[in-house]
Amino acid sequence: MAKLQIFSQVAITAKDAIATETFYTQYFGFKRARVAKLPDGAQIVFIKAAESAFYLEIFQANEASPLPPATNDGYQFPSVRHLAFKVDSVDAKLAELGDAVKITLGPLNFDDYIPGWRTVWFADPDGRIIELSEGFVDEENPPPLPS
Repeated sequence: MAKLQIFSQVAITAKDAIATETFYTQYFGFKRARVAKLPDGAQIVFIKAAESAFYLEIFQANEASPLPPATNDGYQFPSVRHLAFKVDSVDAKLAELGDAVKITLGPLNFDDYIPGWRTVWFADPDGRIIELSEGFVDEENPPPLPS
């Protein structure tokens, strides 16, 4: 079996690719890494998270969504529920984001599950649900996967 090198990217489709790229570069430190021009004149923009090897691959939408916008912490059916980012302070990041986002759930404290874990969910410019969390840590000895 070939070894997985790294989780590389998430491809997203945007109503307005420039607005989406601007949002993630302005508020989350992504930087443009590559623009791939396609034969039909469209382009794919890769933006890279600072100090990592993780990319968002942005495609311009060419049709409307068949689904209503997600609410709370994301769709409840099999899909990608939300994208998530760790921050030092949920409250400080929300203050920085200001009116650029619409909170869909929270902020909530999850001290009963993980001491210090605090999370909020909001919609990005395309209505995609984004989670911000602080204080999440790995479990020292998680239970094994059931056989």
